[in-house]
Amino acid sequence: MSEYKGALDGLVVLDLTRVLAGPFCSMMLADMGAIVIKIEEPSGGDDTRKMGPFQNGESAYYMNLNRNKKGVTLNLKNPKGKKIFLKLVEKADVVLENYRPGVMEKLGLGYDSLKDVNPRIIYGAVSGFGHTGPYTQKPGYDIIAQAMSGLMSTTGWPDGSPTRTGTAIGDVLGGLSLAVGVLSAIYRQNRTGQGQKIDIALVDSAVASLEVINMLYTVEGRVPGRIGNRYESTYPYDSFNAADGELVIGAGNDKLWQRLCDVMGESGLKEDERYLKLRDRVERHAELKAIVNRWVIPQKTADVLKTLENAGIPCAPINNIQQVVEDPHIAGARQMFVEMRHPVAGKIKLTGSHIKLSETPASLRTPSPSLGQHNQEVYGDGLGLSLGEITTLKEEGVI
Repeated sequence: MSEYKGALDGLVVLDLTRVLAGPFCSMMLADMGAIVIKIEEPSGGDDTRKMGPFQNGESAYYMNLNRNKKGVTLNLKNPKGKKIFLKLVEKADVVLENYRPGVMEKLGLGYDSLKDVNPRIIYGAVSGFGHTGPYTQKPGYDIIAQAMSGLMSTTGWPDGSPTRTGTAIGDVLGGLSLAVGVLSAIYRQNRTGQGQKIDIALVDSAVASLEVINMLYTVEGRVPGRIGNRYESTYPYDSFNAADGELVIGAGNDKLWQRLCDVMGESGLKEDERYLKLRDRVERHAELKAIVNRWVIPQKTADVLKTLENAGIPCAPINNIQQVVEDPHIAGARQMFVEMRHPVAGKIKLTGSHIKLSETPASLRTPSPSLGQHNQEVYGDGLGLSLGEITTLKEEGVI
């Protein structure tokens, strides 16, 4: 079998990030073929090593986010550790970190210092509030980003409390934003030979995701509230109750609305001036919810979905995660769940890559590293340190 060569083959990434936002970014880069060297504290490593769920004592949280990476330990507070890191920077293309702004500068390892060592270096930083502005020193977690960005204020039901999304979407958006920034900087690096700093804030990323929610205030002066599963800009675009569960319908334009009227046996509604224009349907969403529910409620979910699909109307069941993992399209054809074998955890199913490239497909090739697993390879083979030197550095707590 030929050696895998992905789209980012040969790109060397030094990954100082931990937990979710940064590792999500470096995971995508590694899946696409980059050589990602995950650098962890010798004393315990990434916090997610201790976060569940666990399989044979190994964190699945960690295994999922850190597959395809090489793992080394390094104490950046130790002068010898800093020296080793700078040697790695000389040969690297990208450095990723998610410390609080100013931490790397205090260590003498901020972007201005690293670019003196390697002018090509791309320095990607992701933090709660970014490296500029009055909030830079505030600690930032996903829930902070969801709260501060306005996302929580618009998530949930009108009579309920502001709600965090079911996943750490603020961190994921931050990781995605960092990946886009890195790939953009690589393009410029290849043309000019120059690197640059990428400054990503979790809060900024969440604010950007609010799209029309922001516009409702900046244009109309209206503060959007919680509206459940419907959408501010079109209707019917909501969840509806069937006899045995719930489903969603996305009749997002006039043509789809007219088809839905026919399917429901309500063809007269197509000419009803109250619902003729999209903005009128949005304004009268409560009336329309009742009309659609009246048609849906007596039927089973599968029957409603089949009828709507046959008419070309966007619809879907509201899957639980078991249904997603067993879905023939998502899990099968799209390979969004991939089985791997970990030396300690054994056989485990991880989330696959969502980026599908025709010529250089992303892939899951190697399991997440044990703490310091690749010290010999990176420091010995890569930097030329002898086995004795590596042993001494380990005894001194440097690696």
